[in-house]
Amino acid sequence: MASDLDRLAAVDLNLLPPLLALLEERSVTRAAARVGLSQPAMSHALARIRRLVDDDLLVRQGRTMVLTPHATELVGPLRAVLDQAARVVRFPAFDPATDARTINVTCSTSTAYVLGGHLARLVAERAPHATLRMRTLADVDDSVFTDPGTDVVLIPEGVPAPYPRERLYDDRWVVFAARDAAPADATALELLTTLPHAVFDTGSRRSRPYAVLDEEGVEYAVRQRVPDQMLLPALVARVGGVAVHRLRVVSTELFVDRLRIEEFPYPIPTLGIDLVWNPRLADTAFTDWLGALLHEAAAAIG
Repeated sequence: MASDLDRLAAVDLNLLPPLLALLEERSVTRAAARVGLSQPAMSHALARIRRLVDDDLLVRQGRTMVLTPHATELVGPLRAVLDQAARVVRFPAFDPATDARTINVTCSTSTAYVLGGHLARLVAERAPHATLRMRTLADVDDSVFTDPGTDVVLIPEGVPAPYPRERLYDDRWVVFAARDAAPADATALELLTTLPHAVFDTGSRRSRPYAVLDEEGVEYAVRQRVPDQMLLPALVARVGGVAVHRLRVVSTELFVDRLRIEEFPYPIPTLGIDLVWNPRLADTAFTDWLGALLHEAAAAIG
């Protein structure tokens, strides 16, 4: 009678990485891109895998693909097996002095502005052959965290994430206006109630500062809506009005001489920026190194 090992020897184990990609991506196209196969090759692999396990694995439900119950049970064990296989193979250890990979950091434009220069300088010093790629997104959905083009996502603490997160740095909300937009003795509340507001266009959602103003019954007039938070300081400095933003953005050398900055007039929680690793990134030497670099960059912003 054949042993389990004998039967395993008859299986094409090269099908396992595509299988995990299919189960996690739930898309033939995305799974193919993740493991470097063409779409026809991935479709052929899916057909072979279905025959091997005698299960459809992925089935269409409306406009989306969903996992069968058996496929759902396979995800955890399969990921563990492939992680263990990677450790057995022992890929070359990450060496920042020689590694030429692209380092992928996804964040908002504001976070990229605050942190990007410090991070780029550190990468250039410590990993001279690597390329830093900072991708900016206004909205974050669950697919971002596992995107093959993302190593780590930097998000405000209020943005939900399906994976573990750690605090990178804290910021706080401030009110700012052009230096000559109001009398020098005007309070932050007077700026908010007398000057036209410029706001980041969040659709029907309210940012936390404006939720607080509404709770306090503060009356204000919004006259400008912009699609990117980084437009706010430049717009207010040039056109006038008032806005609310993170201190670390408006207090940088680009804006600090052009803006009047006041503390937000009501109690409001600080805004933490967290980092979330792509759960499919198994290179712990690299993630440990990049994590330390991100914290060093965050410390440099003061």
